[in-house]
Amino acid sequence: MTFKKTVAMYPNPPNVGILANIQAYLRQAGYPAFRYRQLMQSLQQGIQNFDDMVELPKPIRKNLSTRFGPTPLPLKIATSQASKQVEKVLFETQLGARIETVRSHYRAGWTSMCISSQAGCGLGCTFCATGAMGLMKNLTCDEICAQVFHPYWQKQLPDSIAFMGMGEALANPDVFMAIDTMIAKGHGGISPRRLTVSTVGHAPNLEQLTQKHPQVNITLSVHSPFPEQRAQLIPLERKFPLAENLTILDRHVMNHHRKVYLAYLLIDHVNDTTDHLNALIALVKRRCRPELFHVNVIRYNTAFGADPSYRQPEASKVSTFVEQLKAQGIHATRRTQFGEGIAAACGQLHAVTGSLISRQKAK
Repeated sequence: MTFKKTVAMYPNPPNVGILANIQAYLRQAGYPAFRYRQLMQSLQQGIQNFDDMVELPKPIRKNLSTRFGPTPLPLKIATSQASKQVEKVLFETQLGARIETVRSHYRAGWTSMCISSQAGCGLGCTFCATGAMGLMKNLTCDEICAQVFHPYWQKQLPDSIAFMGMGEALANPDVFMAIDTMIAKGHGGISPRRLTVSTVGHAPNLEQLTQKHPQVNITLSVHSPFPEQRAQLIPLERKFPLAENLTILDRHVMNHHRKVYLAYLLIDHVNDTTDHLNALIALVKRRCRPELFHVNVIRYNTAFGADPSYRQPEASKVSTFVEQLKAQGIHATRRTQFGEGIAAACGQLHAVTGSLISRQKAK
């Protein structure tokens, strides 16, 4: 299942982003092609600043620093935290925006990475710490890809990558460019089937994703089968209803025969009743190919800035909910989660250090 390999560090960068700009600059300045390869080799060795790339002549290093700043890397590490199976890195962009990236290690030997697409989020979902921040900026293609290819990870690609970190991925047009970059041969070279895009339902760009990247996995957040309640949880429901997004996924599974995933965040005494269960079952059974819709049930995690009335259900209630779905012929699993203790689980990312959280809670 795993595909451990070192990162193929941009021998042929795509035609966008800082590395492509550096290559073009070196070419236009008349430097031989091997100078760019030397720069790439330095990055592979973990050298992050132009001034430290001693294989390059000093005048080239000075020119690159003057033109592009001290480093070609769009992200620097502010801090990191780790628990038994999870590592969370707080990255900072060159303009000072902060984002979080999570890498999980599974006992079976494979790894996954949860990356961010925005600093903050403007959609205001009431269960999510990122949504409580508001939107600060869309990440650039460089900033999205750098979370995966950063030298911090010691040149090891994860087995799977999910756009499930901070932000609504499909609200950022640069996500499409980032996917192009990650799957490009000679760049990331990652199979699109190893990528997952999670969305709360940005219908126009969901349609674009299914057309442009049909092999990328899709997770659509449901969280309630009832429109009025879903709009309270996910305000985007009022603009792009769940029904509209499901119609897009119906076409997708019919055209491409690809399984899609429906995320259901189970919140105690909010969306865990028998009525919710039966309505969710009916919603899946109404699909044109219900056997290709898989429900991932997620246990709510207490999230900083989320609605304080929300509570985490007992583990047994989550298991029962999943078993009742399966008993009705619905493909369903409980999503494995790690990192709750370091605020790295679903809905908890917010790019605020632990010490700052403690001070804010104390006020």
